[in-house]
Amino acid sequence: MTYLDYYNGKKILVTGGAGAVGSNLVKKLLELGAFVIVIDNLSSGYTWLLPDDAPNLLFVHGDITNDIDLKRVFNEEPEIVFHLAAFFANQNSVDYPEKDLMTNGFGTLKLLEYAKIYGKVERFIYASSGCSIYPSDAPMPYKENLPPSMWMSTPYQITKMLGELYGNYFLKMYNIPFTKARFFNSFGPGEVPGQYRNVIPNFIYWALSGKPLPITGTGEETRDFTYVGDIVDGLLRMGYYKEAIGEAFNLAAGREIKIKYLAEKVNELTGNKAGIIFKERRKWDTKPTLLASNEKAKKLLEFNPDPDFDKRLAETVEWFKENWENIKKFAQFGPGVSSAVR
Repeated sequence: MTYLDYYNGKKILVTGGAGAVGSNLVKKLLELGAFVIVIDNLSSGYTWLLPDDAPNLLFVHGDITNDIDLKRVFNEEPEIVFHLAAFFANQNSVDYPEKDLMTNGFGTLKLLEYAKIYGKVERFIYASSGCSIYPSDAPMPYKENLPPSMWMSTPYQITKMLGELYGNYFLKMYNIPFTKARFFNSFGPGEVPGQYRNVIPNFIYWALSGKPLPITGTGEETRDFTYVGDIVDGLLRMGYYKEAIGEAFNLAAGREIKIKYLAEKVNELTGNKAGIIFKERRKWDTKPTLLASNEKAKKLLEFNPDPDFDKRLAETVEWFKENWENIKKFAQFGPGVSSAVR
């Protein structure tokens, strides 16, 4: 049996399953023959990202902090939990720290408690954040054995670490088979742009709208952009391999991309002539460069991410073009964001 065959016939709960990573994971699980239960409050997810005619999909419009909603999904007796729901992301948590704590902290605790009470969960995969966990002054590439940062610059970073600690506790005290997936700058089809979204969907949105692309910094900053399909593959491997239990894994491409190169490439792919503008770096952005080691995931999970960034970026641009009407309808930019299309 391969790790993909393993999911055929399994009952699987995906929290945040209508989000960017979640919807891609759900589609893959349905393709593999799993029965998938999705819980999502649609604060940053969209039902149009999910298939509307899958007989093996149960969608619950609910919240991971709500006992009634949690009883509903755990009554389906899921065998595997992929916990992707989160109050996303850094700037959002700075603006609304209490909401961040309720969702990312209390919500994660509630899910772990229900996993313990129902006693059917064979694996609990937690979506953490490598961009948040590691110290800004740590040597790169970041490795999983680095001690976590003690000086975090956003509530989101704090609560992502809190989720890891809660999971470690439930593993040690109650034998919940918990494992931590540390994401690095996911991108790809399924991510709708907005004020609190990642740079790639926003760049593509603005470029297709004929707007200049704003870089907060010098453009020499780097990120370890990882294609969403690779992250989904890493999550599936973490749900299968016993070696994953109790461990943290960087789900990352393992290479740096400069933000200026990204902006130029997006403009090229979209035919945008508006160029680039430079703005002051955000106060909380204390990591001008990011690079992860994925050697542990390669060794223990046989993780093998696609190194071709340009190809995957082009696919993402094509997805934007194909879904442009929905994207224009649902893109959420706050007041004063001049580069957003109204």
